Amino acid sequence: MLIEHQHPDNKSIMVAVLGAPNVGKSSLINYLLGVDLSVVTSKAQTTRNKFHCVFAVDRTEIVLVDTPGLHKTNQELNKRLNDQARSGLEGADLNLLLIDLTRPVIGQLQDFIENMETENFQKTWIIFTKCDRVENYKELPLSMALDKMMEIMPAIERAIVVSTKDGTNMHNLTGSLVDAAIPGPHYYDDGSVSNKNERFFATEYIREQAFELLNDELPYEIAVVVDEYKDMRPKKGEPMDKEKIKSHISASILVNRPSQRAIVVGTKGGMIKEIGTRSRKKIEAMVGGQVHLNLHVKVSPKWFKNNFVLEEIGLPRAKDSNRVWRSK
Repeated sequence: MLIEHQHPDNKSIMVAVLGAPNVGKSSLINYLLGVDLSVVTSKAQTTRNKFHCVFAVDRTEIVLVDTPGLHKTNQELNKRLNDQARSGLEGADLNLLLIDLTRPVIGQLQDFIENMETENFQKTWIIFTKCDRVENYKELPLSMALDKMMEIMPAIERAIVVSTKDGTNMHNLTGSLVDAAIPGPHYYDDGSVSNKNERFFATEYIREQAFELLNDELPYEIAVVVDEYKDMRPKKGEPMDKEKIKSHISASILVNRPSQRAIVVGTKGGMIKEIGTRSRKKIEAMVGGQVHLNLHVKVSPKWFKNNFVLEEIGLPRAKDSNRVWRSK
């Protein structure tokens, strides 16, 4: 039944965006949204939390569920990331399974099915990504590959080749999502673009810049916790002055070892200052006003095995979780 105040022609669809790490999920979501909501870096496994990203086309609301990349692991943090990815299937009307054209496509599908640990797939479309990186991609035997994929995974209905770099077939994908939507209410009719709040995205933007600026494996041993978030914007109905709007944010970057703290702080504080400057600009663009951002680096040994910290960054226990620490 449609919500009373909504238009009777409204349609909606919930779409789970799935795939391996670094296959282009967040880039695809940001392209469809038209804003950089989901974190994108050059490093794999940037996304850690499942969350909704929302946009509308005419009277159709499309809810995209961004998920972490599925991968084989025995580590507690990564088990929880995988659990976030698997839970992205819940309630979805359609799955978009992203497959990187620069790598063997059948192997990616087989790995995905093995890591997902379920055979109960709903309607699924294969989205072949990064075609801009493949010379003469139209000559690839993708129809044969798709036939094989449908044998392996009967829930697959079709495939679309896309690129978020040059926009190849992205309008086709959007139109197909609109056509697949069913009559129903808009669940984010207040203009929201996500089910997560600004505090969550502030955390994400800080971590995004740390990932980009820090080399090698260090980013994967980093977590960000917002200790305080004060929104000083005027209340509804009050006049807004962007020059005076200020959000006060205090956040901690958690590292595993003291030597890592020195790297994140940098020479004379240069690294953490640069992380703060870059992330503050993105947060200001999000909130539409000035932001005062205060960053600290804290050593939290083995935070990625600490149940308290993992819960705090939005990663509850997975079904296959190990026994983990209970104190901070």
